[in-house]
Amino acid sequence: MEKKFRITVDGKQYDVTVEDLTDSGNTIYPSPGSMSIPSPAAAAAPAAAATPAPAKPAAGSADVVSTLGGVVESVAVSMGQTVAQGDKVVIIEAMKMKTPMVAHKGGKITAIHVKPGEAVEAGQALVSIG
Repeated sequence: MEKKFRITVDGKQYDVTVEDLTDSGNTIYPSPGSMSIPSPAAAAAPAAAATPAPAKPAAGSADVVSTLGGVVESVAVSMGQTVAQGDKVVIIEAMKMKTPMVAHKGGKITAIHVKPGEAVEAGQALVSIG
């Protein structure tokens, strides 16, 4: 059964005809319970064991940690560099937004745990400050 409607889009009127499918048996979606789920196929042989990724360094109180997951855009410090509290140390890109990670205290950079292009997780150590 067809129904006619008049709709207005941005101030302009359009006359449209819509077919009502609820009265006929021609529905787009299957009725509830009419589909069956196939039984799982026999489990495939396990793939060769992949080499595990190197363990991420555990974050300590001297570490600047990532506050979000993303990709390291750049490392703004070098080994032995002295930083002050609030200085940018690493820039993380997530969802096309660049977020600076800053030093939580002043001191010397004693370790850099990441490099540009590397994926990081929230809470992962980025640099250590001694």
